[in-house]
Amino acid sequence: MLHNVYKAITIGGSAGSLDVLLDIVSHLPQEVNLPIIIICHLHPHDDGSMVEIFSRQTVLTVNEAADKEQVRPGHIYFPPANYHLLVEMDKTFSLSIDAKVNYSRPSIDVFFESAAVAWGPELIGILLTGANNDGAEGIRTIKQYGGLTIAQDLQEAAYPTMPGAAINTGHVDKVLTVAEINSFLHHLLNNTQSK
Repeated sequence: MLHNVYKAITIGGSAGSLDVLLDIVSHLPQEVNLPIIIICHLHPHDDGSMVEIFSRQTVLTVNEAADKEQVRPGHIYFPPANYHLLVEMDKTFSLSIDAKVNYSRPSIDVFFESAAVAWGPELIGILLTGANNDGAEGIRTIKQYGGLTIAQDLQEAAYPTMPGAAINTGHVDKVLTVAEINSFLHHLLNNTQSK
């Protein structure tokens, strides 16, 4: 069923996604052999509280990504508030204060598109509930580079605009409930530990 050996997972969410993200993170295995990068629309003055909140839900290391930092397996990363996060071909992070994209900085599209180029078919992109179209173009790019794309089920999403926009691109491989996303990731991550 899972033909690729995936090297990274990125998850995007906006309005209504905090509880969903906490649910997903709390269901991850205790050992994860790849990085998970979460792009969530943050309040511009968020002071790192996302790291604190998510650290309570997992034994995995949760970090705020730093400029030029090497992306490491077994870590969960968040962008700093009010910065776009990108990943370079050498798998280091870079930060940008370029203009907002889809009214957002950090933008899901900005990270998804850079991650698609960096990891190609070894990337999984997941888009959750949200009230704007951020992430749809990123999902398209991930698919164009051979990655696997997942959107949250519209019936379940508190704000279906974001996953709906991604689905409408025609580049979403799977539409899953949160429980199905958890099951998928658990199966995937347990199977990658021996790779």
